[in-house]
Amino acid sequence: MGAETKIDSERDALAFAQMDALPIPSGPGVAKNPVTGRSRAKPSEKESRVSEQPGFVLHSYPYKETSLIVDVFSRDYGRVPVIAKGAKRPHSKLRSVLQSFQPLSVGWTGKSEVRTLTSAEWIGGLLPLERAALLCGFYLNELLVKFLARDDPHPALFNHYVSTLNQLAHGESAPIVLRKFELFLLKEVGVVGNLTICTNTREKVIADQIYVVDPERGARPVHPSDSTPWVSGKTLLDMEREEYADSITQMQSKLLMRFLLAYHLGGAPLNTRQILIDLMQL
Repeated sequence: MGAETKIDSERDALAFAQMDALPIPSGPGVAKNPVTGRSRAKPSEKESRVSEQPGFVLHSYPYKETSLIVDVFSRDYGRVPVIAKGAKRPHSKLRSVLQSFQPLSVGWTGKSEVRTLTSAEWIGGLLPLERAALLCGFYLNELLVKFLARDDPHPALFNHYVSTLNQLAHGESAPIVLRKFELFLLKEVGVVGNLTICTNTREKVIADQIYVVDPERGARPVHPSDSTPWVSGKTLLDMEREEYADSITQMQSKLLMRFLLAYHLGGAPLNTRQILIDLMQL
């Protein structure tokens, strides 16, 4: 076995963990990553060999001279780091396949933190993202990397991601598409609950009243001293129903989601988000 095929899993896990993003909060079913000390969802026993798994490349990094470490978002296994051996070689078939936003069928083997990619095939079915939609796609990927623990399956989120890419590729309103995805993501990882239930009364919010959303508890009536975004009950009801036709709902949901994302990221910046804000005021 050559030096490149013999992976020091502890070292690779540490290197990849340093690339990794912030964890989701601790709680039931959540364990500590033994390398980083971060909270992460406790997966079921890792399978040693997986094949023909629908997935997407979230990002990749060079590994040694000819290989890549690739962060794969798979339907049934969640976010999985794999090493793609020889992917940087000039005639490697993987060079054109391991691209973001391309629907893939992937396979891997191994039980260590970084698995070994055994297959990757383009399966098609989505239009390519172009111009502003491409930036939005990279924003989605950055959110997934920063919010998803590794080896934590989210099949519903995977399907929503595919739908979101399709909407962006077909030119649907980027701000609305992104708001829907942001909220779905925060709900899926368990940091946001039902926005339409008032935490004080456990009753449904009232459309013509004003609320704030406590990042830890949920919606409650506004106090004059609150510095967090004020939103109407109608906005919260609209967001829960994924109805964004109202311009006030669009404006208030944008400010609310910026606030919630920043809070749950612990102040860590979203690089693609800032680019989108600068270029498109999203």
